[in-house]
Amino acid sequence: MSVKQTAGRTILGDIAPKFAELNDDILFGEVWSREDKLSLRDRSMITVTAILSKGLITDALKSHIANAKKNGVTKEEMVELVTHVAFYAGWPNAWAVFPMVMEIYKDDEQSVSPLFGLGEYNKAYEKYFTGKSYLNPLCGNEASIANVTFEPGCRNFWHIHHVGGQILLCTEGEGWYQEEGKKAQSLHAGDVVYIAPEVKHWHGAKKDSWFTHIALSVPTPNATTEWCEEVADSEYNAL
Repeated sequence: MSVKQTAGRTILGDIAPKFAELNDDILFGEVWSREDKLSLRDRSMITVTAILSKGLITDALKSHIANAKKNGVTKEEMVELVTHVAFYAGWPNAWAVFPMVMEIYKDDEQSVSPLFGLGEYNKAYEKYFTGKSYLNPLCGNEASIANVTFEPGCRNFWHIHHVGGQILLCTEGEGWYQEEGKKAQSLHAGDVVYIAPEVKHWHGAKKDSWFTHIALSVPTPNATTEWCEEVADSEYNAL
């Protein structure tokens, strides 16, 4: 999936249009999008390491740390990365970057205890989520039932359930559900959402709240899920 980046054109488009083009279209549009060679998560960790090692404790580094979190790097992993690099790049550099890490990961502590358990980090589906989610499978026999927990700001990509639909039982926190062409629906504990087959939609947490729901579906022959584009930050932040 191509990474959409416009920072170069926004900041330098007037004075250095070619540099902006190379930054947005080549570095982020092509190099970062080669996920078959190196995952976004690994690229984020490498980039943070490289910038930190140069002693460039600037907004660019802060942006890449935030991007690393978005790409699935946990707070514990980021702290360990900075600690490790400190021995090679200098102790003062590590001291300077830790306030950024603290700010970016300040809401990273789980503020609710899901009724059916948090489960494990949702590694298998991380490429279809913005932010971190956790999955706790509950049943996989005659029905597929799983507890899904979203960190604040986390949401899945637009997607479509073909042939078979899905039911969401909201249990904790606050979230959003939106179908294509319709307004987003605010979700709270106790809400039930029926997602009909062939409806393009997304769901996830609000910006300032963890959110948990039970996802329930009945196995149907030839049923598939089609994952589409990411929910744009501009679209999500406008909710």
